[in-house]
Amino acid sequence: MKNKINFKTSDLEKMEKQTAVHLINSLGGFKSVALVGTSNGKGNTNLSIFNSFFHIGANPPLIGMIFRPSPPERDTLRNIIDTGFYTINHINEQTYKKAHQTSARYDKEISEFEVTGLNVEYKNNFTAPFVLESNIQLGIEVKEKTAISINNTTMVIGEIVEIFIPEDCLSDDGFVNLEKANTVTCSGLDSYHKTIQLDRLSYAKPDKEITSVIKS
Repeated sequence: MKNKINFKTSDLEKMEKQTAVHLINSLGGFKSVALVGTSNGKGNTNLSIFNSFFHIGANPPLIGMIFRPSPPERDTLRNIIDTGFYTINHINEQTYKKAHQTSARYDKEISEFEVTGLNVEYKNNFTAPFVLESNIQLGIEVKEKTAISINNTTMVIGEIVEIFIPEDCLSDDGFVNLEKANTVTCSGLDSYHKTIQLDRLSYAKPDKEITSVIKS
C-alpha cells in the first residue's frame, strides 16, 4: 500500500469545492442508499434518493435520516412534514441508474416516478407510495423532526410501521439477507456497489470464542 496523504482542514478550504465534497462524502465508508417515496396533500408523488439513513433503535423500530439545508425547497421534506408518512425502498442492480436520476432538481409539479420510469405501488392503505421495483420496502410514520443548527440540516426520525420483504430473504432468526434481495450500497455521492458477505458472527461475550453462525 502506498504512503498515506495527510489533509488538514486548511487544505480542504483550498480545494475546489466539488473535490472537497467528494472527499468528505467518501470518508464515511459504505452507506445505506434508498429511494424515499412521498406524496403531497393533493396526491402528487415524489421520489428522491438518500444515503443519510441510520438505525436508532429496534423497540420501537426507529430509523433516522438527514436532510440537507433549505432553501432550496426540499419537496420530500415538505411532503413528510405535511402528511406524516413516507416510504423507504431499497435500490437494486436493475434500478440504481434510475434511482440516481431522482437526485436531479425537477420542478415540484413533476413526479420522479414518471421521469425515471419507476412504478408507483400503493398497498395496505398506506398513504405514501412505494417503489414497485424495490425488493425491500418500508412504510414509515414520522415521529420527530429536529433542526441541526451547526450546518442548517434537519434530522427526521420515523417509526417503521410496514415491512415488505421477499420470503426467501428472511432467515428464521429474523436476519435479512440483503445480498439475496439484490440490495446495493453506495460510497460518496455517485458510486454504487454490490456486496459479498464475509461472515456472520456469534454474539460477542467476554468468556466465549467468536464463531461463524452461517449454516453450511
